Amino acid sequence: MRPAAPADGPAVRTLILARSTWLEERQLPSWRGSADDVAGQTENSDGSMWVLTDDETGRVIGCTTIQQATPPWGWTAQELDEPADYLYTTVTDPADRTHRPGTLIALWAVDRAAHTGRTWVRRGCVFPGLVRYYESQGFAVVHEVQRTRNRFYLMARKAEVLPEIMTAVRTWEPS
Repeated sequence: MRPAAPADGPAVRTLILARSTWLEERQLPSWRGSADDVAGQTENSDGSMWVLTDDETGRVIGCTTIQQATPPWGWTAQELDEPADYLYTTVTDPADRTHRPGTLIALWAVDRAAHTGRTWVRRGCVFPGLVRYYESQGFAVVHEVQRTRNRFYLMARKAEVLPEIMTAVRTWEPS
């Protein structure tokens, strides 16, 4: 895992389009309409987007965005006061599904949050299938919120040091 750089934009866009094709083949909503916007997050100067790359080839196989501000809607004032990382726009290459890159990214985020003094890792989604997938990663639904046309499932997992994740995912941060 490393912070995304502007040069990663085309690879992230390609990744999003590959995931979109996979979703569309299963008659699921895709990211296709957001590919350029999400890939544009690689240009954020705050380094909030991270990419999971293959150590041997350097190929981008996943990405996620981490913010230290939880969206204010749906959470209590007390929850908003707790130090948390908010994980969103996590996308992985379906060609690498056997390696479970989404789970690697989620567990890396839980470990990273603990190492950076955060108490929680939070995320949200609108699909029950994703809820089940995130629950398999140790996240739990904290709130269900109706927003416009969508029902949001707001989820959280306590930050914790996961020594085993360091054997699977190496973090590189610029000095």
